[in-house]
Amino acid sequence: MRWTTAKIRQSFLDFFAERGHTIVPSASLIPKGDPTLLFVNAGMVQFKDYFLGVRTPSHLRVVDIQKCLRISGKHNDLEAVGRDTYHHTFFEMLGNWSFGDYYKEEAIRWHWELITRVWEIDPKLLYATVHKDDKESKDIWLKLKVLPPERILEFGDKDNFWEMGETGPCGPCSEISIDRGEAACTPEKNHAGEKCFVNVDGCERFIEMGNLVFIQYNRDASGKLNPLAKKHVDTGSGLERIAAAMQSIETGKILGNYEIDLFQTIIKKIEIAAKEVGNGSPYGTDEERDISYRAIADHARTMTFLIADGITPGNTDREYVLRRIIRRAARHGRYLGIHRPFLAAAHAGVVEAMGAAYPEIKAAAAKTGEVITQEESRFGETLDRGLELIDTELARIKKSGGHTLPGEIAFKLYDTYGFPLDLTEDVLRNHSMDVDVAGFNRLMDEQKERGRAARKDDGVAPEISLGAGTASRFVGYHDYDAESEVLAAAGGKDADHVAIVVAETPFYPEGGGQVGDRGVIETASGAILEVSDTRKAEGSIVHVGRILRGNAEDFARGARVKLKVDRLRRDAAMLNHSATHILHYALRDVLGSSVHQAGSLVDPDKLRFDFAHQGPVKDDALAMIEEEINARIRENAEVTVEEMAYDDAINAGALAFFGDKYGDRVRVVRMGDFSVELCGGTHISRTGDVGMFKLEAESGVAAGVRRIEAVTGQGALETIRKRERILEEIGTQLGARDGAAIERLEKLLAREKELEKKLRAMEQKLATGAGGGSSEENVRDVGGVKVVTRKLDGVDPRTMREMADRMRQKHGSAVVALGSDLGDGKVALLVAVTPDLTAKIKAGDIIKNIAPIVGGTGGGRPDLAQAGGRDASKLDEALAKVAKICEQP
Repeated sequence: MRWTTAKIRQSFLDFFAERGHTIVPSASLIPKGDPTLLFVNAGMVQFKDYFLGVRTPSHLRVVDIQKCLRISGKHNDLEAVGRDTYHHTFFEMLGNWSFGDYYKEEAIRWHWELITRVWEIDPKLLYATVHKDDKESKDIWLKLKVLPPERILEFGDKDNFWEMGETGPCGPCSEISIDRGEAACTPEKNHAGEKCFVNVDGCERFIEMGNLVFIQYNRDASGKLNPLAKKHVDTGSGLERIAAAMQSIETGKILGNYEIDLFQTIIKKIEIAAKEVGNGSPYGTDEERDISYRAIADHARTMTFLIADGITPGNTDREYVLRRIIRRAARHGRYLGIHRPFLAAAHAGVVEAMGAAYPEIKAAAAKTGEVITQEESRFGETLDRGLELIDTELARIKKSGGHTLPGEIAFKLYDTYGFPLDLTEDVLRNHSMDVDVAGFNRLMDEQKERGRAARKDDGVAPEISLGAGTASRFVGYHDYDAESEVLAAAGGKDADHVAIVVAETPFYPEGGGQVGDRGVIETASGAILEVSDTRKAEGSIVHVGRILRGNAEDFARGARVKLKVDRLRRDAAMLNHSATHILHYALRDVLGSSVHQAGSLVDPDKLRFDFAHQGPVKDDALAMIEEEINARIRENAEVTVEEMAYDDAINAGALAFFGDKYGDRVRVVRMGDFSVELCGGTHISRTGDVGMFKLEAESGVAAGVRRIEAVTGQGALETIRKRERILEEIGTQLGARDGAAIERLEKLLAREKELEKKLRAMEQKLATGAGGGSSEENVRDVGGVKVVTRKLDGVDPRTMREMADRMRQKHGSAVVALGSDLGDGKVALLVAVTPDLTAKIKAGDIIKNIAPIVGGTGGGRPDLAQAGGRDASKLDEALAKVAKICEQP
């Protein structure tokens, strides 16, 4: 094949490089400093600040291949993925850009030249579209005389006005589409009632080859279009669609996006996985199975690139999107007959097809496969049970003549089985069923409300209203005291509480993990405000606190005040903040560069640092991390802070993982020759100021996110002294010290183990009836089913499970119910059902019926269920009811 996907990529870059464009790499899928977007959904995202004038571009013309993800917000193609041959969540956008340089004429002329001369597509197949109000673009097309006027079409905002989101840079666009012929589309299937044509939704005959966006507006939150100071060009071409069109022409076959060389590499890996489980029907032989092949191939790209960009599956924002994608792909695997983890193989296909163009996915391949398999395995445990619930409910709904799955069931699928709502909707779509989304949302809201109610709020922090232009400046990097003027003030629910904003403040506002400063603010009249917290709000710094002397009027707008920060508290927090930078370096040094910060909390007493990493950090690695940190502290390296251009900082290797809003100038914190990070926090002057770093704990806080807790300086010394006192007390209790204490402890533990072994043997002897204290088996035939019950005394649940296994083996086919009086009124119940009976008798159902009799609750699987209770006097009654339950049809 001449026009491979890789060759198309390179030809695009070469074409615009020859026309003065600088080739730049793709930005991460995670937008830096843009809270309006979860993911980069277009090539323009990394250049948004250039359009708005927030940052100055290093080059006025650039060209790139941008990885994009459309799975949330305004542009969301998730539901269509797999159901046709051209929608994707992840895709590659070929883009050339002008930042206030050339404009419409060059953009149109060059793109036409690329398509017709370089890619050699026949102009007779092409159409151009413009916005109905964009006379300038239409005149340019007519002036070029490359298309007859009837193939230069006008459309409205829906088709020819482009915007990245609900707000932000935007403008009219001109598109170039190709006619792939009548055989490319089935109107009755894809867009019944409409003739195939340009911009007809669902039409696969007329496909967009390029979108030339002319950025000339910024849409604000009210929806108003505000002209930009400079006009820009944002040209985007979807690589997958271009490859499908060009490879169709080359092969003489109508190819969808999933038939191009790139996707076929991925799909072949999925075919192998399906063949291994006896479902060898390849792609292209069954449309229902093809939907799943396409969805998995698409989702494999999304999960591969998200994980390579540092996202791991979780329950919030981007992490939850990744979890949804993996779970949707796993569900499609079930449709192909694959009931084991297999998505790592699809991921390997992505790396094979795209690793040369995107080295980052090759570098992260091992980690990515591990993350995918872990999440897939975790969800696999509940996926089949969730699908069984859907099948049961579908049968019930169809029998009653309904067409909607109740919101309660959709919520149960989400809450119990981990099914995102869109996954449930996707499953039901195959059965022409809907979901009661309103009912689902109601239950979700109720759950959130319960969570909010469970969180306590002091309710005294005032809300403050800041007028236009109100802004305060932080002057506390070197100063702890300042004089300033009050710009705004507000009272709280508690009359003694106020919030104030001043023009200049030494108080550091909470941010970057560092807690806000405390201290006092005093007026010339002697009124004193004790500041308990400092926060950011609308570009200003808000001081919140309680009035110790005077009243709220003393702190009104215009009042002159003196501000004094609690220096000891700030210095302690500052020390811990600097320690997190050293910790971040050490984690990456020991565990690898894939580690990156996922959050932090820095207060005067301790530090907490969350980071992306799969699985617990081993003890030897933790020891190396702690040792490396203390070595860097002993090095007493200089800590310097420098302001520089954002691009210069990134090019110098500065780490910037938080996605903060950066302007042209940023603060770069450098520690010796080992740590360089963008950071707005306060820091020590030399690493030796930390004194000592003592790692306290390492734990998991979410899938793929670990947490380290530590203390430093005086806190580390006090921790070590406390542990010394504990060890001394242990030695005193053991009657020995140091090495002798360890030897004494080992002997006591060995003795305890020996006694436990003897006790266990006695329990088993009692349980098997060889000793006293247990009743004999009570065996009854209930409608052809053998029901075996037995009352026990003092037998723990683990031994009961062993007994149940032996009794099932003994009787072959039976329902076994055991009840044990554990003393002090406590009861343990266990029901076990042999596999041949679980279709009609389920252990979980029995246990739910008998547990309330003894004042307890319980549950379990169809073959084994357990419960606890608080009323041993009702144990005989509970066991007697088992036979009655089994009598019911």
